[in-house]
Amino acid sequence: MASVFLYHVVGDLTVGKPELVEFTENETVEAAIRAIGESTDCGIAVWKRRSGLIENAETRHQRFLGILNPLDIVAFLARDDCLNDQLKALKTPVSEFLVPDNTLLKEVDPGTRLIDALEIMKHGVRRLLVPKSLGWRGMSKRFSILYNGKWLKNIDSNPSIAIPNINRSSSSTPATIIRDKYCCLSREDVIRFLIGCLGALAPLPLSSISSLGAINPNYCSIEASSPAIEAARKIPREPSAFAVVDPTPDGQHKIIGEISASKLWKCDYLAAAWALANLSAGQFVTGVEDNQSSRYLPDLVAAGGGDSAGAANGGRLIRQRTFSSRSIGFFNHNPSSQSFGVNRSMYRGRSVPLTCKTTSSLAAVMAQMLSHRATHVWVTETENDDVLVGLVGYADILAAVTRPPAAPVPEVQLKQEVNQECKC
Repeated sequence: MASVFLYHVVGDLTVGKPELVEFTENETVEAAIRAIGESTDCGIAVWKRRSGLIENAETRHQRFLGILNPLDIVAFLARDDCLNDQLKALKTPVSEFLVPDNTLLKEVDPGTRLIDALEIMKHGVRRLLVPKSLGWRGMSKRFSILYNGKWLKNIDSNPSIAIPNINRSSSSTPATIIRDKYCCLSREDVIRFLIGCLGALAPLPLSSISSLGAINPNYCSIEASSPAIEAARKIPREPSAFAVVDPTPDGQHKIIGEISASKLWKCDYLAAAWALANLSAGQFVTGVEDNQSSRYLPDLVAAGGGDSAGAANGGRLIRQRTFSSRSIGFFNHNPSSQSFGVNRSMYRGRSVPLTCKTTSSLAAVMAQMLSHRATHVWVTETENDDVLVGLVGYADILAAVTRPPAAPVPEVQLKQEVNQECKC
C-alpha cells in the first residue's frame, strides 16, 4: 500500500474547493442546464429542500436524492411530449425524471484518511460531502493522526470537534469546522491528486492497465445503424456512456463514437435531444451535414421577434433550420462522409471517442481523463485501433491503485520451478 494513502487525509484535497450550493428538486430543467454548465463536475447533486434549522448527517443524507448529468437531461428532452413543447419541458422540475439514488454521496470528516475515502468511492460513492474548516492548510505525513493518535470520527458524534492547524507558520489557533458549510469532493478530484503523487505510487503508474486488471469488459454499446433514442431507454449509471460501434463480420466491434454524459456536458441540449430522437446512433456521433436539407431542427424563438418566416404556434414562432453536428457541439470536417466505422480517422473534433490501448500505462490513462474532463476512456486492441475490448473508469483506477501487490514468489519455490523447466 502506497504511503501517500496512509499519510494524507480528505482535508488535503479540499483546499480551494468552492462551497456547496444545494440544487433542489423543484428547480427546473433550464436551471439544471445552467448549473451543470457552471459546475466543475459533469453532473450536479440534487437535494430535497431543507425543512429545519438544525440537522445531522443522517437527515442530510435523507435529503440527498441523486446526481443529475447531461445525458439524463438530453434523454428527458428527447421524449415526444418534450419535443412538441420544448419551452414547457425546460420549465419542468427535475424531480419528475431524476432517478433517486442516495448511495452516491457520503458525508466524511476532513480528517478521514485518504485510503478510507478511496475504499468508500470504490464501492459506488461518487461524491464525498466534507465540512469546510477555517484555516485548513492541509496535513503532512507527520501530523495526519489527530486527537491522541486516533482518526477523527463522524462529526455527529462530537459536534464540537476542531481540527488543529498544523501549519508552523500560522498561529496556534485550531481550525474549527464551519457549521452548515460543505464542499463536495469528486472522484476526479482524487485522480487529480494522485497525478501529483506519481512518484509515491511507483511502479504502478508506469504499469499497463492490462497488467493491473484495470480494464472493465462490461460496458454498454449501441450499433451505429440503431436509433440513437435507444440510448435514452436505459442509461447506465457507471459510467453514464454508450459506445457507438460498427460490428465486423468476425463478431468484433469497432468503436466510432460515444453517447455519454461527458461528451454532452457543454452541448446544445435542445439540439442534442432532437438528434437523439430522430437520428441513428452513427449519425448522432458523426453529425449530419449542413448540405443535407432533409434534416431539420425546430428552433423556437419568442413571439414578436420579427421573424416573418416563422409560423405562429401557441404564442411562439417556429423557424426551421438545418441540423448539423455543430448544432450539438460536435464537429465533423469531412462533409462527404456517410459511412460509419469505415475509417474512424475521418471523424475529427469532439465526436472522436477518447481511446487508449491495452498496453497504455495507468498514468497515461489518468492524464487523458483529466485533460479531456472525461469520466472514462475506451480501451482498444493493441494491434487494431478500432476494435473495442473494454473501458477504464474512475472506479477501475481507484481499484487498481489500492489493490494489494501480488505476493512475491519465495526464492526456494522459484528455484524449484526453474529446475523443473530445465529438466523439461
